[in-house]
Amino acid sequence: MKRVFASSSWVVILFFSLFNVAPIEAQEIGLQLYSLRKQFKKDVPGTLKLISDWGIRSVEGGDSYGMPVDDFKDLLKKNNLKVVSIGASFEELRDNPKVVVDRAKTYGATYVMCAWIPHSGNKFGIEETKNAVTVFNAAGKVLMANGLQLAYHAHGYEFRPYKAGTLFDYMAENAVDFKFEMDVYWVQHAGEDPLKLLKKYPEKFVLMHLKDMAKGTRKDDTGSADVESNVVLGTGEVDIAALVAEAKKIGLPYLFIEDESSRVVDQIPQSLKYLKSL
Repeated sequence: MKRVFASSSWVVILFFSLFNVAPIEAQEIGLQLYSLRKQFKKDVPGTLKLISDWGIRSVEGGDSYGMPVDDFKDLLKKNNLKVVSIGASFEELRDNPKVVVDRAKTYGATYVMCAWIPHSGNKFGIEETKNAVTVFNAAGKVLMANGLQLAYHAHGYEFRPYKAGTLFDYMAENAVDFKFEMDVYWVQHAGEDPLKLLKKYPEKFVLMHLKDMAKGTRKDDTGSADVESNVVLGTGEVDIAALVAEAKKIGLPYLFIEDESSRVVDQIPQSLKYLKSL
C-alpha cells in the first residue's frame, strides 16, 4: 500500500510539473477594503489592526489611503494581511494597463478587478457592452502576460435583456482574456439568481463578493442601491450558504466580504461567525 501511495503521489506531482498547473488553493474568506472606507479616513493603522484582529488575512484593495505605499505595505505586513486582489478603473485598463500591472505587482496581488463600466446616466446597452468586452480582452491579455488575472465585477445593469439572454450573457460568451468576480448582492438586485448564474458559468468566475440584502429590498438594474440594505450574511434574502458551497465546489480561491453599510464594524464579525458556522 505504501508503494502504491508513493507512486500515485509522484504521478500527481509529475502532472502539475508537466502542465504547469498549480493545485487549487484552499478557499479563503477575505475582505474588500472599501467596506471600511470611512474608518480608513480617520485611522489607517487602527483599521488594518481591526481587520487583522477579526482573523482576516487576505484583502482586496489597491489604495494606500493617503499613506506612502511602502509605509502602507509595512502596516499590511505587521498585521499579517496580504493584498491578493486590487481594483482598477475602466479608464486605466483602456488607456494604460501597464500602470495597473505595476500597481498589482507593487502590492503582490494576483487578481485585478474592475467594478464599473462608465456610461451616461442609465444608458447602458449592447454598444457599451461590446466596447467594454473589447477593452477588457485587450487589457486582460496584457495582464495575463504579466502573470495577473483580470476580473470584471458586474454591477447590475449588465443583466438587461439582450436577444435570448442578457447583456451579461454576451459578455461571458465573448470574454476571452478576462474573467468575472461575482458580487452576489448586485446579481440579485438586478433580479437574477446568483446561484443559477454561478452554475451556468462556473469557468467564468474566479472571485466572489459576499454581500447580503435586507429582505424586501426593491430590485432594479440601475447598479445603484441604498447601502443600508447591506445586512449581516445569512440574515437577508441572498442564499449565502448555497453560494459558498457552490463556490467551494468549483474552486473559487477567495470570497471577499463586502459590507457598505454604516453598521459595517458591528456586522462583519457577525458575518464571519455565520460563515464559520457553515
